[in-house]
Amino acid sequence: MSGSRTSPADPQYRNWTWRVLQFLMQNFFTFWLGYRVRGLERLPPGGALFLINHQSFLDPLFAAAGLHRPVSYLARDNLFRVPVIGSILRATYVMPIRREAAGTESMRLSIERCRQGYYVGLFPEGTRTRDGSIGVFKPGFLAIARRAGVPVIPIGISGAFESYPRNVLFPRPGRIRVVYGEPISVETIDSFSRERQDDLVALIRDRIVACHAEAEAWRLGHELEREASSSPAAAPAEVPSRVALPTPAVNGNGNGHHGPVSNDTPTAAH
Repeated sequence: MSGSRTSPADPQYRNWTWRVLQFLMQNFFTFWLGYRVRGLERLPPGGALFLINHQSFLDPLFAAAGLHRPVSYLARDNLFRVPVIGSILRATYVMPIRREAAGTESMRLSIERCRQGYYVGLFPEGTRTRDGSIGVFKPGFLAIARRAGVPVIPIGISGAFESYPRNVLFPRPGRIRVVYGEPISVETIDSFSRERQDDLVALIRDRIVACHAEAEAWRLGHELEREASSSPAAAPAEVPSRVALPTPAVNGNGNGHHGPVSNDTPTAAH
């Protein structure tokens, strides 16, 4: 497989631009936004379609920053002509789509890249939430999910809306939690006939809602613990921070992760 300026030859390859940006993102997200992820062990070693709830402008980064391999997203081709931004988009494997052919081109590129073994990220809501809730899903993602021939990974993000809502120039300090759900297999997707398309959308949405609810409970639980530890009734001993600088790691399944990762508690990177 040959590479190009917007796609690596190896789906798991991270070039130096990606690595440097990831290092900067991880440190900023960890110490400013309390960034934690859960469920990386569920990710397959091959291609997959990430379907993510959309809370903020930074969601593509939140879904990718903890991984040891790139995630490809879609962006309007006019952004690639902007100095610096265009270079970064190319170096981070973003796929350009033309406005006049956005629907068919986004579908073709996403399916092609999934079949080549990449992780591809989409936001079924089509736009950022205005109130923090998960909105109605646009139908376009379903054709990609059906034709790509890869598992669908439901992903829930919590805290991004509170930290970086619309009309805010810079993210506020907060707690970001990302939960990667159990894959929805190709066999499960294929078991839904065209007549049951609405049922398949409902299944995928329910999985994303469940991931978001888990991330929300995780985030709010941490906030309650933090408030309790700072109250006068709390134990006098100060609880030391368990946050550590991210260090790379790759698991035995080839799906690898990198950075501040935790199963149930905000432990140090591993």
